[in-house]
Amino acid sequence: MRTGDQVVQDLPWKWGVQGKIFIIGGLGYMFDAWDVALNGFLTPLLGTEFGLSTGQRGLVATANLVGMAVGAVAWGTVADRVGRKRAFSITLLIFALFSVLGALSPSWEVFLILRFLAGIGLGGCIPVDYALVSEFSPKKQRGRVLAAMDGWWPVGTTLAGLSATFLVPVQGNWRWMLALMVLPALLLFWVRRGIPESPLYLARTGREAEARAVIDDLVMRTGAAHEPYEIPAVAAAVQRRRGVGAALEQLRLVWAFNPRITSVAWALFISVMLVYYAALSWMPSILRAQGMGDVAAFAGTTIMNAVGILGVITAVLLVEVVGRKWVIAVSGPAAALALVVFALVLDVPSAAITMIAVFGFLSLTVIPVMYAYVSELYPTPLRASGFGWASSSSRAVTGFAPLLFGSVLWPVLGLPLTFTVLGVLVVAAVLWMAVAAPETRGRELDHVTEGGDESLVITPA
Repeated sequence: MRTGDQVVQDLPWKWGVQGKIFIIGGLGYMFDAWDVALNGFLTPLLGTEFGLSTGQRGLVATANLVGMAVGAVAWGTVADRVGRKRAFSITLLIFALFSVLGALSPSWEVFLILRFLAGIGLGGCIPVDYALVSEFSPKKQRGRVLAAMDGWWPVGTTLAGLSATFLVPVQGNWRWMLALMVLPALLLFWVRRGIPESPLYLARTGREAEARAVIDDLVMRTGAAHEPYEIPAVAAAVQRRRGVGAALEQLRLVWAFNPRITSVAWALFISVMLVYYAALSWMPSILRAQGMGDVAAFAGTTIMNAVGILGVITAVLLVEVVGRKWVIAVSGPAAALALVVFALVLDVPSAAITMIAVFGFLSLTVIPVMYAYVSELYPTPLRASGFGWASSSSRAVTGFAPLLFGSVLWPVLGLPLTFTVLGVLVVAAVLWMAVAAPETRGRELDHVTEGGDESLVITPA
């Protein structure tokens, strides 16, 4: 007899069922992208209004990204301990609240605190959303669905760029840029309340009756043939802790599950996202330093974000054809190389803009596949926190990247050498992935990694 997990992962894809969860989850991811991209536009505007030094301007992005690092750990832990559904809704509410307050900031110092707190809410969106969407997706379409999730990223970054470009002439422009995100975020929070809990999570936490109710509903709404199935008994329990202890316990379990897998996940996240966030946070300032005005610099950065939509489409087309590892191995180093070339041709505006577009395409080819890959590597009891800790490791490092980039790397090493150093880190991570982690294409969730302790189970709330 098959298990309930297998039934869910073999269901036909229906836009009114799994597609609804994909859209609602993806819209939350869009706000994450919008907010992160906005850092690059806010940096020069706040620097001008408050008379900030280059190092202080770097803190504008750092405060937000460090908050996201904390949020990724906190909410990934919540999602694995008390359920995806609760974390799925609350993250956006916290983000919206502190974004509104951030738009009203009377000083630069207050702004940094509120951006940090908004980041805590939004930092949970990616690990929670990917865990939930992956657990509802049929295994035959899972790679494409998870890669397509990242299609919401360039939509969000493009909206950030367009809104920033059009609001530049408006008095109090950076305040309106923040406030503009809040209303749709609140509407999405309300919609998210109707999403069911993950049946895989319910089954792994001993909530058999609830798991069967969700699975039977999915079978009925997708039109699949009903068949008997079993929900395996919970084999073991992990002593629950609360607060910081819970997060640290999840960290221990993530590394205990498979150190090689976790080291690959962290290496990929840190290196790839370090390159991406360095460009995203500082590109408007780099273009302004070349003599462009605010509108032209913002528009150039928006092109980078918009072209990323084509990168996501490419990722969706390739992820199930050539596999996750090949897409990451080729497009990751190529994206870093595009930034090196951009730095070398910066004095030729047309060539520089072209390379910005190439980078936008390649970076949004590798990131969707990387996100899909890492979310598949972990078993259900660790999926959100495994992804969350990998995301948090990158947010922690990249959180300080804008500060170091503006005060040390760019002025001391110069742009070509800075981007070369970052590219070497990507190549090293890709080489480690090649030997230390398996391909996940076509495999069932919870049966991807050999040699990992997949018996880990979290006790129900």
